[in-house]
This record gives sequence, C-alpha cells and structure tokens, in this order.
Amino acid sequence: MKIRQDAWLKENDELLAEAVLRHVREGSTQLNAFEEAGDALNRTAAACGFRWNAVVRRYYEEQLSEAKKERKERLRVLGSIGKRRAQQIYLLPNTQNEETRSIPLSALTLDIVIAYLARLQHQTTNEHELLKWKHVAQAATEKIADLENQLTALEQENQEIRGDYEQFVSIMNRARRLVTLDSEEERIAPIFKMERNGNLIATDGGELQ
Repeated sequence: MKIRQDAWLKENDELLAEAVLRHVREGSTQLNAFEEAGDALNRTAAACGFRWNAVVRRYYEEQLSEAKKERKERLRVLGSIGKRRAQQIYLLPNTQNEETRSIPLSALTLDIVIAYLARLQHQTTNEHELLKWKHVAQAATEKIADLENQLTALEQENQEIRGDYEQFVSIMNRARRLVTLDSEEERIAPIFKMERNGNLIATDGGELQ
C-alpha cells in the first residue's frame, strides 16, 4: 500500500526525470515511466505524473526533445528491419508423417501459430514420455538382473543340499547292512533311494518307516 508523501526531494525529481526520458527513448510510454518511478519512490503513478507535468518537465524540455528524436530514429531502424524480416522464411516443425514445410512470415495466421505451438507441446510431451519409459525400462532391467542373481544362488544352494541328501541316503543304507543279523532280514530289508524329484523311497519289497 503506497502512502502519501507531500515533500519531493531533488533526488526524487531526478529519478522521475531519468525514468521518463529513458522510457521515451526506448519507445515506451510516460505512463510506464510514472509507474516505475512510483514503485521506486513509494508513490502512486498519478502522483508521479502530476509532479512531472506540473514541476519537473520544464527543466528537461531539451532532453525530452532529444529523447523523442532518438525514439523516432529507433522506430525507423526497427521498421526497416521488420520489412526485411517479413521476407524471411520460417520453418514449421515436422512430424513423422509430414515433411518440413516453409512458410513466409507474412503468410502466418493465428491458426498456423496455434498449430505450431500445439505441435511443439506435443513433441515436448513425447520426449518427456520417452524419458519416463527409459527410466522404467532401466529399473526393470536392474530388477531382472537381481532376480537372476538370486536364482543362480538358489540353484547352487539346491545342488549342495541335494549332494548332502545323497550322502545321507548312502550312510543310511550302509548302516542298515551293518545291523542286519541274517540273510532273510537282509532280503526283506528296504534299500533307500532318492528319486529325481528329491523324494526318499524304499525298494526291494521293503517299506519306508
């Protein structure tokens, strides 16, 4: 909220004059200068405009005239540049199904500009989606590699367990033979074997206890 300030210092007038002359030289308006000076001095644009027209301007008539001449020359130069640019060719971005087209700047319409901006937005969105899916694919690849490592470790562990299991079955068969008292018991005593799926079975008519 800008507050009322009745006293204008010399420095305030100089700042106001500098803003006005600069805006005039650059082709802007005095109203823009008043708003800029008001922000700097904590005053309203109306107060700055009144101060300029009532007090400050008469001290800067010569500088103001020179600033207007500079603005006129600047506009003349920009006008000639604009005419040259009107003959230049601007390329619209192409899509996968459309070849690059060239359009003179003088032939541009609002519909063409809207289509141009929409196509740029579409291309940007596609690039964003592509980047996102690259991250997803990379994460999936890393997860697959981790699972493959876990599978290899489990297969190795399973082979070790199977080897220990086979040794255990061999020890059981040897112990059975040692405690056999006669041939009949030897004949009917079960012989333990391990199937391919890892199950322990008894053969030769015996039953697994």
